[in-house]
Amino acid sequence: MIWESKININKVFKLKYGGSNLYFGVGAINKVGEIFRSLKDRKISRLLIVTGSKSYKVCGAWDYVNPALEEHNIQYVLYDKVSANPTVDMVDEAVKIGKEFKAQAVLGIGGGSPIDTAKAVAALLAVDKDARELFMKREQPQSSLPLISINTTHGTGTEIDRYSVETISEKNYKIGMSLTYPEYSIDDPQLLIKLDGWQTIATAVDALNHVIESATNRNTTPFSIELAQQATSLVARYLPTVIVDPENLVARYYLLYASMIAGIAIDHVGTHITHSLEHPLSAVKPEIPHGIGLGILLPAMLKTIYPAVPETLTEILKPIVPELGGRPGEAKTAALRVEEWLYNVGLKKKLSDYKFTESDIPELVRLVKETPGLLDGLKAAPIDVSIEDVVKIYQESLHPFS
Repeated sequence: MIWESKININKVFKLKYGGSNLYFGVGAINKVGEIFRSLKDRKISRLLIVTGSKSYKVCGAWDYVNPALEEHNIQYVLYDKVSANPTVDMVDEAVKIGKEFKAQAVLGIGGGSPIDTAKAVAALLAVDKDARELFMKREQPQSSLPLISINTTHGTGTEIDRYSVETISEKNYKIGMSLTYPEYSIDDPQLLIKLDGWQTIATAVDALNHVIESATNRNTTPFSIELAQQATSLVARYLPTVIVDPENLVARYYLLYASMIAGIAIDHVGTHITHSLEHPLSAVKPEIPHGIGLGILLPAMLKTIYPAVPETLTEILKPIVPELGGRPGEAKTAALRVEEWLYNVGLKKKLSDYKFTESDIPELVRLVKETPGLLDGLKAAPIDVSIEDVVKIYQESLHPFS
């Protein structure tokens, strides 16, 4: 019997990590009143809320947040223009609104895009910079307004880590950097049951990439490898379930848990190839969900690094590719089987489906080389990544292996 069956998903637990206080479980959203009360105890009564145009209401979070704001007499202003693959212009717009309102804290409601943006906004409300300068220089600010996050997807782990990713549209630079941890976070599976199928797949595959990259990182540790084993097992077990039964709270609970520990894993040691190569894809074509871009690149990336870390990948990928034996010569088998698994869970896209062709690869390579931080990511890979490797991964991701 699997251990998950012994866990009461309705029992909310509190996890303290990296300065964050995270409430996890079915019903965790009820903690929002307690969080607001703690803000009032610190004389914080003016809140900037950063979110998307409607998801914060569709998921049900607003049904809890709005009454709690009224109960604790917290004034707020709403910035609800965050989209997928958010931009520095969105950050600056929200900062302007926050400054005019004299916001004392920031609340992000949504998945990675709104919470990442809320992190940048909270930092910029405390320092005198604009978002372009912040992300181009990638210098972590020394202060930030208090930040609360209510997470509504099971992919990025941004509710528990310190990272934020924003795009500078005119340069096609999608830049990630270390910013700040949320002071309080809520992970409640109830808020995820309205995720559509495509976002369900994209976010779960995002979490899967996080742990594969953290476990095979040059800086990896036993801790990150064990997190990767657990997260991969949970994604492999529960993603197929939630695709056919979207309101299955047990499945949503464990995908959310996998995403959260994957966020800790990358906070611990970072990512490498697929993230560095995906950022140019969704910078050039923002319609590509981040997790889908990562999934497209994953098989070719695995084929490239497998000979260097076959033992680690055999253990990590066991729930998906049980026949691997930890031998360097299995690289193509690993890539093919992971691609088949991705197709079976519904990720049937390749780069050509987004109209990328061989002629686009030089521009993508240029962005890998020029976008701040992306070469640093490549240096964390378990191999010495050459430009030829980058080109080949893009080429092999244009069409299916099989």
